[in-house]
Amino acid sequence: MTPADQDRTPPRRGRGRPSRAEAESAPGGLQERIRLAAREEFAARGYDKTSVRGIAKAAGVDPALVHHYFGTKEEVFEAAVEMSIEPALLVPALLGQGPDGVGERLARYFLGVWENPATRAPLLAVVRSAVTHEAAAKVLRRLVLRRLLERVAAELDVPDPTFRAELAASHMIGIAFLRYVVQVEPLASAPPDTIVAMVAPTLQRYLTDPAPS
Repeated sequence: MTPADQDRTPPRRGRGRPSRAEAESAPGGLQERIRLAAREEFAARGYDKTSVRGIAKAAGVDPALVHHYFGTKEEVFEAAVEMSIEPALLVPALLGQGPDGVGERLARYFLGVWENPATRAPLLAVVRSAVTHEAAAKVLRRLVLRRLLERVAAELDVPDPTFRAELAASHMIGIAFLRYVVQVEPLASAPPDTIVAMVAPTLQRYLTDPAPS
């Protein structure tokens, strides 16, 4: 091999790092493709039966790429579920109009996510798995409580924001569990607007009322 040929030889990639062709192989990039594949796998199989290798196969990539972009199986799970909740976008949307009506906006958004079949399936997987699997429970706590409700409560500048966030989370997750997982009637078939009208005042009180004297 001549010096000129050596100069044209591409550098070797480390294991798990995508080539330029791989990175450009799908709209939105490989990370989005892996997240979508992970969301479908977790929704179909649950946490325990889903593997990084299975996610990689569904995404059409090497398992090392999944580890490279997302790390552990738990971290892939969190990234997949986050696509449904999108806490980074939700917090500004909830608080942009001030504290008035934040309970209704939270209830309406939360139920809207569950009513959408595309986002409901991975949330069903996380709620079902969280009952028996600590890794899934950790993901649920981080996404719903730490990254969503605590940030909402903190921005509203009220006493005991963590406790208030936990009360709001317990209310909404309880509704989701009974309506979508256990499917208890008449809650399971009640119109979303009816549920919002009933629960919004309670969420509003949790998140904005002054602490009792």
